[in-house]
Amino acid sequence: MGNAWVAVLLLAVAGFLVGGVFSTWKNSKGLAVALGVAAGLAIAGAVLWLR
Repeated sequence: MGNAWVAVLLLAVAGFLVGGVFSTWKNSKGLAVALGVAAGLAIAGAVLWLR
């Protein structure tokens, strides 16, 4: 578990991306969807990193 900080960093990035989804949803739905996909990938990467 010495590299758990990488998973924490990925989850933090995912949190910022989800915040971006909420803030851009009304103005640019395409960008919001792209940010959502990136957030999903960051969360998946964090989960897989901890396995």
